Amino acid sequence: MALLKVNEITKVFGGLIAVEDVSFEVNQGEIVSIIGPNGAGKTTIFNMLTGVYKVNKGTVEFEGKEIQNKAPREIVKAGMARTFQNIRLFPTMRVIENVLVGDHINIQYNFLDLLFRTKKFRKAEKEAAQKAIDLLESLELGDQINNYAKNLPYGMQRKLEIARAIATNAKLIILDEPAAGMNPQESEELMKFILKLRQNGHTILLIEHDMSVVMNISDRIYVIDHGRKIAEGLPAEIARDAQVIRAYLGSGGVEKDAEQDA
Repeated sequence: MALLKVNEITKVFGGLIAVEDVSFEVNQGEIVSIIGPNGAGKTTIFNMLTGVYKVNKGTVEFEGKEIQNKAPREIVKAGMARTFQNIRLFPTMRVIENVLVGDHINIQYNFLDLLFRTKKFRKAEKEAAQKAIDLLESLELGDQINNYAKNLPYGMQRKLEIARAIATNAKLIILDEPAAGMNPQESEELMKFILKLRQNGHTILLIEHDMSVVMNISDRIYVIDHGRKIAEGLPAEIARDAQVIRAYLGSGGVEKDAEQDA
């Protein structure tokens, strides 16, 4: 059974159809990419998956249960967490504090426990802090624990944002253009980082314009154009797909574009 199964979802803004009858699946342990030109509807799809936008038609199944049109918090608690195109860290908070924000959704104590700093509160806070430390160390960010997020290099800020998503206990991590704004060296480090996430048992769904990243880490690729799915397949298949080349990548094709990005 697919971890995530999207069935013919549609989003309409007024009289404009932004996404129409798009279907795809993500299986446990996969890295799946969604690509397409600017304005194709990719981020709209992510917003529907994560409860930011309502789904006008179709269903979104996560672990066999329909979750479309649930509140974002409910979707996170179900096991899906995301990052955004623009980094949304808390810049004046420390690295560990940013991760603890992600874990906050799992906190079990109540307001009175917080107010009176009960034993339950102290125990939960200690466990959360240790969990955050262990996560950061596993992602090779352990030496930055007490640094402020604003002081991190750009690529490391991206990693921290992903770490915060993982801290929610997400089973599926949704990445919206994680390589945006990165130089080739940072993109190379990001690829290794995402592959390590999979080795650690995480499942990844991402939107990405950097074709060198997409082609080197994806198990499968879906292509969106003008709100509709026009192709799906393995990276090598997508690289040769004439419709994809015409709609998105120009006459040079995916491989040429990837070489230029590299």
